[in-house]
Amino acid sequence: MSDYIVGRNSVLEALNNDTQIDKLFIQKGELKGSIKKIIGKAKDKKIVITEVNRNRLDELSEGLPHQGVAALVGNFNYSSVEDIINSAYEKEEDPFVIILDELEDPHNLGAIIRTAEVAGAHGVIIPKRRSASITAVVHKASAGATNYMKVAMVTNINQTIEKLKKKNIFVYGACGEANDFYDKTNLTGPIALVIGNEGKGISQSVKKNCDSLIKIPMFGKVNSLNASNAAAVLIYEVVRQRSND
Repeated sequence: MSDYIVGRNSVLEALNNDTQIDKLFIQKGELKGSIKKIIGKAKDKKIVITEVNRNRLDELSEGLPHQGVAALVGNFNYSSVEDIINSAYEKEEDPFVIILDELEDPHNLGAIIRTAEVAGAHGVIIPKRRSASITAVVHKASAGATNYMKVAMVTNINQTIEKLKKKNIFVYGACGEANDFYDKTNLTGPIALVIGNEGKGISQSVKKNCDSLIKIPMFGKVNSLNASNAAAVLIYEVVRQRSND
């Protein structure tokens, strides 16, 4: 099944990253600013460009803000867990992996992929079932980071965690009832961070399978953060500690 990337930044990132684009749709009259750059790159790559009215773009984008452009792409090219780990070792870096346990909101998935890419993580792992997958919404929410970040889709998160542990990758789960605070925990070395479902958090089986559980201190009346916000806090603590290591 094909998908659409919408929005100027996302489409431009896809063009820069050599993502396979089968067709480009431009809103009639939208030829100013970055659209000119997009059209120029598309012509260089000999991509078919079609001018359409705004209603057609509204249909293709399914309600997402398209800014006058949409790109038809093939299926997202998922990586394997091995690809993620090997990419770290090729860079002579300790693996840093984000595992998402049944995260359902595509906006959260896109935001986490964006943060992971900017922070230099090596990959994101998601389950095949009961989870958001890479769609146009995720492409848009990631601001094009899906074009650069390796994402693996696995059948069983617990089995994947076991494989990572056998490779000496320490697995931390983000959990509100954990005893240890994230900023008091050593997050250097080869690690994986597990972020849970928006409402239920990490499942009990995954929680038991983590090497350690960590939490973010809460001082207000609301006792939890949005999943993507929590992920950003933890990811950048890893970056901070690694830079000081």
